[in-house]
Amino acid sequence: MELFCKQVEEAAAFIGAHLDIRPKIGLILGTGLGGIVDAMDKSAVFPYGEIPHYPVSTVTSHEGRLICGSWAGKPILVMQGRFHLYEGYTARQISFPIRVMQTLGMDTLILSNAAGGLNPQFSAGDLMLITDHINLTGHNPLAGPNVDRWGDRFPDMTEPYCRRLQALALRTALAERILLHRGVYVGVLGPSLETAAETRFLRAMGADAVGMSTIMEVITAVHAGLKVLGISVITNVNLPDAYQPAPLDKIIATAERAGSKLVQLLAKVLEQL
Repeated sequence: MELFCKQVEEAAAFIGAHLDIRPKIGLILGTGLGGIVDAMDKSAVFPYGEIPHYPVSTVTSHEGRLICGSWAGKPILVMQGRFHLYEGYTARQISFPIRVMQTLGMDTLILSNAAGGLNPQFSAGDLMLITDHINLTGHNPLAGPNVDRWGDRFPDMTEPYCRRLQALALRTALAERILLHRGVYVGVLGPSLETAAETRFLRAMGADAVGMSTIMEVITAVHAGLKVLGISVITNVNLPDAYQPAPLDKIIATAERAGSKLVQLLAKVLEQL
C-alpha cells in the first residue's frame, strides 16, 4: 500500500507541476461522451501514458487523455476515458485517478457513463440522474489496508451522490427543458451484456439502469470526502420480453447523439457551482 500511495503522490506532482491553476472539480467521461472536451478551453493535455503510474484506457471511444482547462467559467480537470474491471484492472487501480484528484485538492467529482436502461419508461438517448447505486461487481476499491489520511476505514454511504448537487441538476434540467430522469444505477462486472433473466432480476431489485463502470470511482470519492454528481446516458432499453441485441457501435452512436444534451446540462450546472 505504501508503494501505491507513493505512486499517487508522484502522479499528482507531475500533473500539478504543469498546471497554472488548481481546479476543484473533476469530470470523468464515459463511453461515447469524450466529445464534451470540445466545449472546453484547454490549458494542458496529458495522454495517460505520459503520467507516471497512470492506467491506460483500452476501450473503443475512450481517448485516454487527462485535460485541464476552463469550462463554463470554472477550472476543471477532465478524464477523457476511464478504466473498467473487465479490462483486467483491479478496483484499486481504478481508484488511482480519484486519489490523484484528492491529492491535488479537488472537492467535487462529476461522472458520466453510458448505461443500459432497465426502467421501461426510459428511452434511448435519455439522461438519468444517479440517485443511488447497487454494487454487483464483487469488488470494492477500499478492500485491503486503509490509508487513514485518505479517509475512514468504514465510510458512510448514506449519501454517495450529493443531494445538493442532485437538486441543482434537477432545477437546471427543468430550466433548460432537458428531460432528466432520476434512478438507481447498478454496476456489474462485464464485459458480457445482461441476459433477459438477469435483466428481470436487476429490475426487480430496484435498478433503473445498468453499466460496467462508475461504482469503484464513487466509492473511492466518498471515502476521499469528495461531493459526487453522476449522470447516465441511456443508450438502449432492455425489455426482457422483447429482448434485442445492443451492438457496441450502436451504444457509442447513441451516447454521442445524447452528448449535446449532457454538455448543455453540465455547463449550466458548472456555472452555478
